[in-house]
Parts: sequence; C-alpha cells; structure tokens
Amino acid sequence: MTGEKVTLTAEKETLLITLYARAGESKLPDSLLHDEHAARAVERVDYDFSKLKVDRNMMIGVSLRAHIFDGWTREFLARHPQATVLHLGCGLDSRVFRVDPGPGVRWFDVDYPEVIELRRRLYPARNDYTMIAASVTDPGWLESVPADRPTLIVAEGLFMYVGVEAVPWLIERLVTRFPGGELAFDGFSKLGARMVLRHQAVKATGASMHWTIEDPHELERQIPRLELLTDYRAYDPRGYDPKQVARMSWAARAAIKLFAAIPRLGKISRLLRYRY
Repeated sequence: MTGEKVTLTAEKETLLITLYARAGESKLPDSLLHDEHAARAVERVDYDFSKLKVDRNMMIGVSLRAHIFDGWTREFLARHPQATVLHLGCGLDSRVFRVDPGPGVRWFDVDYPEVIELRRRLYPARNDYTMIAASVTDPGWLESVPADRPTLIVAEGLFMYVGVEAVPWLIERLVTRFPGGELAFDGFSKLGARMVLRHQAVKATGASMHWTIEDPHELERQIPRLELLTDYRAYDPRGYDPKQVARMSWAARAAIKLFAAIPRLGKISRLLRYRY
C-alpha cells in the first residue's frame, strides 16, 4: 500500500518529530501514552523518519510532556463536562482520541490547511470534533468557534514558532473571545530555544524559533485576564513522574539532575497553565 506523501517543511515538519516520538514510545513495553493512533499514522505516512534520529530518550521526553497536557485536559473536563477544547497547532497529535472526551464536549483542532488535509486522511471522524484549516494567526477562523462554554485552550509545541509580537496578540484574542477557562502551553527561554535548534531532529527540518519566555508572570502583566496556575520547569518532579524519567538513559538522567541544580538551565523549558 502506498503511504500518505508528506511534503511539509520547516516548522510544519517538526510535527513529524513528535508524532514519531509518541508512536515509538507507544511500542515500548513500559509505554506511558499507549498512543496507538500515532503508531498507525506513522505506518501510513510516506516519510523518511530516520533522518530525524529520534532516540528512546526523546520518545520518552515527548510522551512525558504530552501526558501532562493530557492530564490537564482531563482535569479541566472533569470540572467542566459541558466545555469546549481548542487545540491550537494540533499537528498530527491524537490527543482527542487519547483523552476521549464525553458527549458534552466540543473539540476543535486547528492547524495549517495542508496539515489538516493530512489529518483527515490519517484519523477518523468523531462526534463533536471539528478540524479547522487555518494558520492560528489568521484573523477569521476564531469566529467559527462558539463562545458559550468554559474553554480550554491547548497550544503544545506552538508558540515558540509564532512571531514575537503575534503571541501576546493571539492570546489576547483568545481569552477575550471566551467567557473563561484555562490556557496551557509550553515555551523555551532564549537559551533553551538555542539549545533546541541545535538538536539534530529540529536541525533536520530547518525550523526556526521566535517567541521565548523568561518570566511567566510577564504574560500576566501583558494580559491582565491571565492568572498563572502552574509553572513546571524542565523535568520538574512536581509534574514529571520520576519513575517515568528513570526510563531514560543514565546520561539523560545525569543531564536532568544537572539542569535541576543550575537555575538558569532549569528555566530553559517550561510547561505553563493559566486561568482566564
């Protein structure tokens, strides 16, 4: 069977890194995500994943991050069974299938038209699930999302690829649109962005990063509707289960301990959740 041809480049191509990492982790005997949808998608895609050189450590790291966002999503929906989930820059993430929200939840996945076209070929339809083919910075797509319920906005692996001035503008539009809810995303410091761009997987795509975050409270000052709820730093034991981190190689575990001991290194990567 001929696979689905992929011609994505630069920032769009990075979605294949996380897809392959989640698929690879799902095949490990001690899998955390059990992301069977990702595994099947990789099998159907015509792409040379070997050039990304995604190793076991990256598979586990990407899946740990995804697991935290999945958990935040489930927590929000447990409190708000009649809610909207807006997944920005969804890529080929199968979160909607992993979380499997109840019948009172409307879920919207948003990404570039060529990404959504590929999603439609790889993933099945489901009730109360809508894919929106648009750049998140396009002005018109947001009007198609109803604004009558508590709304969780998830932007995993997105904001760092958006323009510096566009990120606060986008967040302002989002939190003004909806009556209330939460915003969850990840980000890098300037040092963290430089380190990530040197990683062989990201270098293989030619992607570049723009927006960085040094102080999560700065967003509260820029956008007064936001209130910081959670700030997990790189492999923060408050969010990352040490038993899961222990699945990594000894070298990776040693690096994580080093990052925890040096504040500047510990701040290179953050998982953030705000109430609005």
